[in-house]
Parts: sequence; structure tokens; C-alpha cells
Amino acid sequence: MNTFSSWSHDRASSANMATEDLPSDFDIVILGTGLTESVVAAACSRVGQRVLHLDRRSYYAGNWASFTFNGLLTWIQEQNEEPKPEEVRDWSGLTEEGEELIHLSQADSASITNLQVFSYVSEEEEEEEAANTIEEEKAADEEAVKESSETESADSKEEDEEEEGAGEEEEQPAQAEGEEPEVDQPRPSPSSQSEPSRKKISYAQLVKEGRRYNIDLVSKLLFSRGSLVDLLIKSNVSRYAEFKNVTRILTYRHGNIEQVPCSRADVFASRQLSVVEKRKLMRFLTSCVEETEEQTAYHGRPYLEFLQDQQLGDNLQHFLLHSIAMVAEDTPTEEGLASTRHFLRSLGRYGNTPFLFPVYGLGEIPQCFCRMSAVFGGIYCLRHSVHCLIVDRDANRCKAVIDSRGQRISCSHIVMETSYLDRSKVATPSRFLSRAVLITDSSVLPSESDQQISMVTVPPEGGSPAVKMVELSPSSMTCIPGTYLVHLTCRSVGSAHQDLSPLVTRMFRTTESQEEDRRPSVLWSLYFNMADGTASQVEGQPLPSNVHICHGPDSALGHEDAVQQAASIFQSILPEEEFCPPAPNPEDIVYDGDNTSTGEDRGDMGQDDEQNPEQNQNQENRNQNQENQNQENPDPEQNQNQGNPELQSVGPEERPASS
Repeated sequence: MNTFSSWSHDRASSANMATEDLPSDFDIVILGTGLTESVVAAACSRVGQRVLHLDRRSYYAGNWASFTFNGLLTWIQEQNEEPKPEEVRDWSGLTEEGEELIHLSQADSASITNLQVFSYVSEEEEEEEAANTIEEEKAADEEAVKESSETESADSKEEDEEEEGAGEEEEQPAQAEGEEPEVDQPRPSPSSQSEPSRKKISYAQLVKEGRRYNIDLVSKLLFSRGSLVDLLIKSNVSRYAEFKNVTRILTYRHGNIEQVPCSRADVFASRQLSVVEKRKLMRFLTSCVEETEEQTAYHGRPYLEFLQDQQLGDNLQHFLLHSIAMVAEDTPTEEGLASTRHFLRSLGRYGNTPFLFPVYGLGEIPQCFCRMSAVFGGIYCLRHSVHCLIVDRDANRCKAVIDSRGQRISCSHIVMETSYLDRSKVATPSRFLSRAVLITDSSVLPSESDQQISMVTVPPEGGSPAVKMVELSPSSMTCIPGTYLVHLTCRSVGSAHQDLSPLVTRMFRTTESQEEDRRPSVLWSLYFNMADGTASQVEGQPLPSNVHICHGPDSALGHEDAVQQAASIFQSILPEEEFCPPAPNPEDIVYDGDNTSTGEDRGDMGQDDEQNPEQNQNQENRNQNQENQNQENPDPEQNQNQGNPELQSVGPEERPASS
């Protein structure tokens, strides 16, 4: 039996905690709500540890967060503000003999730099368009009234014919705006279909409907057989989220977007490969499943050299190197083959690509683990921080912390993200990531379906680094209909704008051009550099032995580093316990003061959806968005994921059976 304890939501808890002190004794205090910290919190709470989870920010997930459009504008404004000088207060009165203080930083470290924002719609045009739209709607209404009165005066036969014709006219624009045509209807060509989807979106509309955006600070995907998906399934945390299949893998080559054949069906359906190339590719992919003596002989040599010696042409080398293994040409063969196997193992579990993406954005994943921690007694408080660590000099262990209200809280272990360390103890990151976020008006590769979620690989060219691009459609609940959300990421050479704007200029329209151009137009863009978490190093005097540091997001496409880091920290704290054992089903949980479990009680688990309206949509808005999406996707199976122990996709691809 397990006990449920309500967690403290940011707004409600802030009001309550302002008048009440926190409990004075915990097993583990965790600072920061990034993915690694949240997984550690869930794992520790699950095995009975008393966890206090704090974040000085007003939103969850730190650099892993997702924002609404309006919330992102607020975040940009905060990042551009000059940091306030930190006020060091004297907390020595709370220490005992043999104890010393270690002061923590009260401001975010410089993990985000070089922010640049570009909007490509002027406000004057928006006002004119809004006025014109109103006039057009009024004129259309008057014309409709006039036509209806004329129709009523006609005889019954003519009236039936006119009503039938008017019905057809009304159905056509409704179909052009949203739904795909029925199977038995003729399908328009991609070129003709892409035109009506390009509705002109104004900046005012982006702001007005900004709550329907969920924009990630970090761009990653989940490998279907990766460590994060395995952890979500094992721990039953997957019940708190929904997932979509990444429907296609694309590559940018010779100025064109091409689809990468990766599954057996894709290979044999591909028009880009000859029959001989298809056979060679299938033979190579089959041989990659297990290591052979021939592969071992190439250890330490470039992966490209290995591919060339397999008598694979330029087409196949490009697909295998840049889109399947996703490694550089000089990557050692053993690493290239390991990446290829990881890709192939994830194929077919949920669809024809190896990747999944969480509905409402990646910022949902840390919050799902926070929710699990709360179910098992974790206490949460945003806009609440720790000023000092109290350390036993002789044992070199942290005994307690002093929070932002001067309360001493005893604990056995501290887990915190790097930004909480005094800046003098943290070396300047040696590596950064360049990020770009674009809102566009159409897909980079239009298709008959508007449900596409695409992973695009761009190989290095002319000294520029390789770029990974993820294009999200409205079906992912990250952008409004009529727009796409595009994330670009690469290792930094210069500023994000210097690294990525040349590629954006080649692939998208960023300024008004007189010539007809079918490239997607960029409506709004954000560029920034983010510190590569794996490059952060702690300098100076070693930290106490029971203080554990979590670094931020790394440059990899998957989440292996964050999960491995969380597992390592958990094992160092509780070496005898299982990492994230399966959580019981909600109906098996016994609540405090109640011997029965009701559906109403179980609904309390989802209360954190009311948290921080500037970061995430509340439950009402999400339900409305899901209802709208269900109208576009009438297949009820596409919207199921409750009650299944396996992590499920809501896409049309193969899904694991319910149990």
C-alpha cells in the first residue's frame, strides 16, 4: 500500500508557504526542476525518501522547459535584463559549533547567451489586415442574407436545386481549411494543396493565440528503445503523458529536401534508390545488427572509410552517415556502428521511424516525473530557493540548508543543478549549443497529410557544423493550425545567429521577395546559445561528499545522458534500492485518512496542470485543444493512452497492445 501526499503548486503553495514554514527535516533536498533532478526526485520518493524539491524560478524544468509564446516573450525579457548584484546575508547565527557555510548563487548562471529575436510582420500591416477582414466578413454576411431572401421566393424545385448547390459550395471551403479528403475522393497534388494552407498569420494573432504554443528551450527526441522510454514504461510515468510518432526522417542535400528510407518498407518504396542500391542498403543494415570480425578490424578508423569499403555509393553513404548514424565523417567506426544499431533497434516499435515526441512539448517530461514524486510524498515549491549549505567541517558533509526565508532545514543529501553553485566555483563552459526556433507558415516538404512530424538532418558544409532540425505540426499541440514550429540545433562555432541564419536563409523565406518562391516563410524567429551541459566543470575546493551536481542538456539528440546521470546519482545516494520501480495503479493507492480510492480522489493527481499559466496551458485549454484535434483526427484510437502500461503513441502507426 502507498500513501498519496498532495504537492504544493506554485501559486497556491506560495500563498500557503508564505505564512507556514516548511517541515524542518528531509532525507533529500533537490534544487532545480530539470529532467535529471526530476527523475532523481521521482526515484527517491518512490522508495520512501522524504524529498523537498525547490526551484527559484516561476516555472518548472529549467533549461528543459516549454513555454507558451507569451511566456517565451517574458522569458526573453528576463534573460535580457541585467543581473542584480547578489545580496549576501549573514546566516552565521543559524550554525552550530564545527559547522561552516557555503553560499549558493541566487541567479541563473550564464547558460543562455546571444539572444536575438526577429519578427517578419509589421504591426501596421496587422491593423490593416484586421480591418479588411472585418469589412470582408460584413460584406459576406450581407450578401448571404440577400441571397437567402431571393432563394425563399423561388419555387420548391428551384429552391431544392439552389440549396443543394449552396451546400456544395459551403462544404468545399470547410474541407480546404482542415480535413484531408476522403479516400474515395480525388486527392489534389502537393503543389495545389500547399497553397490554401498558407493563411497569412499576423503577429497579433501569434500573441492572441500564444497559449496554444508550447515552445521548447532544448530540442530532443525520444528513441523508441532508448533509456528514457524504457524508464517511462518501467516506472509507469508514461501514464501522465501522450506521445506522437515522428512520421518521417528527411535530409537536406544539394539544396533539396529528400526523404530518408530507413525501414524495410521505406527502402523498397523509395524512388531515390536504384534496385541495386536497395539491395546493398538492406544487406548492410542486416549485417549491422551484430558485430563481425570485419567490423572489428576497422576499430579506430573513420566510419566513412568503412562505408566506402562496403562498396556503397554516395547516396547510401550520405543516408547512413548523416541520417541514420548521425555522426561525423571522422567518427571512429565502432561509434558509428553503435549509433547505427541504436537507430535500427528503435525502428518498428511504434512506427516506421525510431523516434517519439511528447504531445505539448518536451517540458512535459520533467513535470511527469515531478508528478510521480508528488504522488509518493514529495513537496514542491517554486519561487523558493536555498541561500546556504551548512557543512560539518570534520566529516565534510552537508548537514542542512538555509532557505530564502531563513529557515534551517536538515537533510542527508543535496542534489542541485550547476547554476546553483557560486559562479566562482564553476568554470566557463567550454562548449555551447546554437539554437534557433522558427514559426513558419508551411512545411519544408509539403505532403497530403498535415500531421507530419519531421526530423531533418543537414550535413556539415563549407566549415559550418552539422545541424539537426525538428519540424512540428499542429498535431503535436505545440503550435496553432496554419503554422509549424521548427527547432534547429548545432554545436556552436560563433553566435547562434551566425551559425544557423545562413541555413535558415537557404531553406526558408525570411524577407519579402518579388519572385515566386515555394519555400516556407518565417513569421518569427529566436536565436540563442545554450551551454552544453556536459562541458560544465566545478573548480576550486571539492564539494561535500553528499552534494550531487546535475548538469544541463547536452548536444545529443536523445536523453541517454540525463537518464544515466540520474541513475548514477540515485545509486550513490541509495545503493541498495531499485531505481524507479514500477508505480502501482491509481486504484491500488490508499490515501491519507481514507481507506478507499475513488475516481474523484485519483483526479487530484492532475492538479498540477493548474500551475504557472504563463508556462503551460491549463487543463481546460488542453481539453479544448485535444477536442479540436480529435475533430481533425476522428479515429478514436489516435487519442487513447490512458490505462496502458506501455508508453503509447497517438499517431496512426503500430502501437503496443493494452493490458
